[in-house]
Amino acid sequence: MNKLYVIGIGPGEYEQMTLRAIHALEQSDVIIGYTVYVDLVREHFLEKEFLTTPMTKEADRCVMAFEEAQKGKTVSMICSGDAGVYGMAGLMYEIGVRYPEVELEIIPGVTAATGGAAVLGAPLIHDFCLISLSDLLTPWEKIEQRLLMAAKGDFSIVLYNPSSKKRADYLKKACDLMLTYKSGKTVCGIVSNIGRDGESCRVMSLEELRDTAVDMFTTVFIGNSQTRELEGKMVTPRGYRNV
Repeated sequence: MNKLYVIGIGPGEYEQMTLRAIHALEQSDVIIGYTVYVDLVREHFLEKEFLTTPMTKEADRCVMAFEEAQKGKTVSMICSGDAGVYGMAGLMYEIGVRYPEVELEIIPGVTAATGGAAVLGAPLIHDFCLISLSDLLTPWEKIEQRLLMAAKGDFSIVLYNPSSKKRADYLKKACDLMLTYKSGKTVCGIVSNIGRDGESCRVMSLEELRDTAVDMFTTVFIGNSQTRELEGKMVTPRGYRNV
């Protein structure tokens, strides 16, 4: 059966890919992905054939991957972070029903939630929710409800895609919604360029976060009612007895 890997490459730095991901890329004849992601791995696999599509051409990219696999090639479709977290794994399965002779294998990677959490300290030790503020594929009204329910449930919350040129005030709107149920003193943090050049982080309160400028390369962390700042790190207790 023809082989097609769907690979999460983490933040894109070679050292932060899993060995399983690296081995799959080494075994591949063709590596396919969004142009920016392909550029992150190209130098490490120079002998491979690379195919790319721009943003918003995800379905075309998936079809391209299956068509290449049908030619008898071993193909890797790459995604940043984890392919199953806002990645291409779901769409690949949906389109894959038209290509039953191609075997899909999903290979996980380090997503921004876990990569950024390691930079901040330990903000996700207890239950947490992961919510994207992008309303490109999800209506804002549904995002609002998810934010409110997560805040009401006292979850720690990770926000992906917190801002863009068209959505400059979305993080402020999200913070205002969460302030319905969370204290303005709730410990929060942001991490920019996770695992890449220029990586930076900052711990702050929810009130401060509301007026903080962020971009699409920033991941936002909002603590629960137990989250604390300890020696500059954001830490959410699990509930273990401290002896």
